[in-house]
Amino acid sequence: MKNSIHIFVGTFSLLLALSSCGEFYKLEKSTNWDELYDAANRYYDKKEFNKAIILYDRVLPVIRGSGKAEMAEFNYAYAHFRTKRYIEAAGYFKTFFDTYNRSPLAEEALFMNAYSLYLDSPDYNLDQRSSRDAVNAIQLFMNRFPESDSYERALGMIDDLQKRFEEKAFQESKMYYRLTDGLFPGEFYRACIINFQNFAKSYPDSKYNEELGFKLVEVSLAYAERSVFAKKEDRLKETITFGENFLKRFPESGYGKKVSNLLSKTQTELESYYKLKEDYEKRTAEARRLIEEEEARNRDAADALKSAEN
Repeated sequence: MKNSIHIFVGTFSLLLALSSCGEFYKLEKSTNWDELYDAANRYYDKKEFNKAIILYDRVLPVIRGSGKAEMAEFNYAYAHFRTKRYIEAAGYFKTFFDTYNRSPLAEEALFMNAYSLYLDSPDYNLDQRSSRDAVNAIQLFMNRFPESDSYERALGMIDDLQKRFEEKAFQESKMYYRLTDGLFPGEFYRACIINFQNFAKSYPDSKYNEELGFKLVEVSLAYAERSVFAKKEDRLKETITFGENFLKRFPESGYGKKVSNLLSKTQTELESYYKLKEDYEKRTAEARRLIEEEEARNRDAADALKSAEN
């Protein structure tokens, strides 16, 4: 008896599914726009969003501009959102807002445009251009609807995206730092220094500033040590400035002792530089004096020879 019931239920379900498929196939071929419109809404309400999208695609070009279009276009955008086609959904929500900006649904549409872009934004380690598009869309919503119930939610979305930008910038900074350990560090030292400083300007409250501040002192000293003599003084002084600024900003830092040691090493390097510079200047002055004396003797000899010939 139980087997018979199971067979009956299974057969009934199959027949129902086949009937539904047959009905949908007929609708796809239909040119009865009222029937298509009602069916699209019905599939949408039943959460059969893919079928709803197919039917809305058929009927929207026909009903656009009529009283039926507004709700259909709003559902169409949401159907894409529900099927996780976030880029398409964002575009349709924005189109809805631009078309029906006086609609009671306009605020929700503009928020959903931003939210769809936010959901499509990638992890921090990928290209963040689409995330910046999301930030722009969120800011547009916040500017347009500052009193919205979704305002705080939008702020949270921007905060999350900013953290992704910060994390990506930090990872890029670490990449430059790793490259200074290669066989040919070259300008990676200077790139590190510029990158670390730009990071601090862009993210002044970042938790990473302490670590990068220490690395800034470390890298700038290495850069100065490898510099040509003519540029060594300025770069050593720059390291001292970085180190002193770090100790002022992070007086309790765990990197404090290391920075102090780097400052001591930098000061020693600078003193050695000054001694070499002094010796060089003395030798240069002595060489110049000898050259001038030799030139004077040559002139005197020339003058004496000229007098003798006269």
